[in-house]
Amino acid sequence: MEERTGGDPRRPDPAAGEGAGPAARAAAEDPAGPDPAEPRSAAPVPGAGPDPDAELESLERPLPEKVRRRVVGFTGDALGGLTVAELPPPLRQYARFTPQRRAKFGGNAMAAALESDAVFRQRIASRVREQFPELAGALDEGTPPPAADPVDVAAAAYVLRPSGWAKLVAAAGEEAQRAQAERAGEEAQRELVQLREELSQARGAARDEAERGRREQEALRKELDGTQRKLRSAQADVRRREASLRKLQEELDGARASAGTEKAALDSELRRLKSRLAEAESALEAGRRAAREGRSVEDMRVRLLLDTVLDAAQGLRRELALPPSETRPADTVDAVEPGRMSPKDVAARALSDTDPALLDQLLALPHAHLVVDGYNVTKTGYPALPLEKQRLRLLGGLAVLAAQSGAEVTCVFDGAELAAPVLLAPPRGVRVLFSKPGQTADELIRRLVRAEPPGRAVVVVSSDREVADGCAAAGARPVASALLLKRLART
Repeated sequence: MEERTGGDPRRPDPAAGEGAGPAARAAAEDPAGPDPAEPRSAAPVPGAGPDPDAELESLERPLPEKVRRRVVGFTGDALGGLTVAELPPPLRQYARFTPQRRAKFGGNAMAAALESDAVFRQRIASRVREQFPELAGALDEGTPPPAADPVDVAAAAYVLRPSGWAKLVAAAGEEAQRAQAERAGEEAQRELVQLREELSQARGAARDEAERGRREQEALRKELDGTQRKLRSAQADVRRREASLRKLQEELDGARASAGTEKAALDSELRRLKSRLAEAESALEAGRRAAREGRSVEDMRVRLLLDTVLDAAQGLRRELALPPSETRPADTVDAVEPGRMSPKDVAARALSDTDPALLDQLLALPHAHLVVDGYNVTKTGYPALPLEKQRLRLLGGLAVLAAQSGAEVTCVFDGAELAAPVLLAPPRGVRVLFSKPGQTADELIRRLVRAEPPGRAVVVVSSDREVADGCAAAGARPVASALLLKRLART
């Protein structure tokens, strides 16, 4: 097969003359090859190989990308029907690949082989003719099917190389570009329609937003007018109160001056009374001396009668066996006795709400109960620590406080923030509680306060205003978390 060596299969071999051997004569008489006596200018037979004139044609520009991919696809499909010996050396490594892998990894090598190796191209062309006989016949006749895909027509023409194949490839490229331009135009039209719809929606949303903004602005203007009226009223009240305060200050100054005058008069009267008292005491002492020096008979009779009455009263007490009286009239008067103070009494003393001594006085009350909002305290004092370390640090401080004060201590944590059950050993003297699912720590604290009997000293540590107000309404004494943190810092 001379076509594998790169020679023209239709040109007779000079070695096949009269002096040629039997093998050469057999090759010259091969029915697949042309008659040696046939003129060189004869037209190519369809299916026997490319037209020499067509081989001289060339493309003015590179293959369109779609045509190149289709040519590589034809070559990859036809490569499996060739033996390894029939393949160019650069393509033999792709012989065992699937057609898709051949096109992916050997596309450039196959395109280069088709362009440079005419024998390899003829073998691929024969496979294409077998796969697409109608298309190949139409291309040989110069009348490609109008309904055929221009890309398929251009790829087959590039491989088969019929007369005018370069024009077919160029026409297919122009058709593909035109189709791509049409698709791009349709896509742009659809995108334009979509953008117009989005623009219309955006304009509607902008109008709605502007209308809502106007309404909000009007509401804010009304609210600002009301606030300004309240501010003017408050300023007027402040001015009235300042005037009243100045008036009260003037009255206080007058009262102080009057009190000073009265005090001076009272001091003078006191000195006069002290002088008269000294005189009266001198006269009394003189009378006592006179009485001691000489008592009258009447005094002796009165004293005797008094002694008789006293002796009779003592005899009557012994006769009736009356016990000594333990109740005194002063015991019937209702008042607050020393040592019996409530949390409200402690709160009324002259201590600041931020003084740790206030907490010590509250815990010094008999049977005091300290309830701590755990996370409210830890996130106020050391929020950067993990929750586990926050709990351990707070419980350690509460254990020391419970040992020092002897009060009952309960620490409540919010169970909703737990990802899993907490394995925690409560320290000595501290009760640790977590709220149930669906319940907050605030609700659990209020339940603990309501469970205490009225009159017991209950101190709740939380900076949450809602918790503090609810516990105060239930009879407990709320204190801020910062106060407990200051107290724990001392330990």
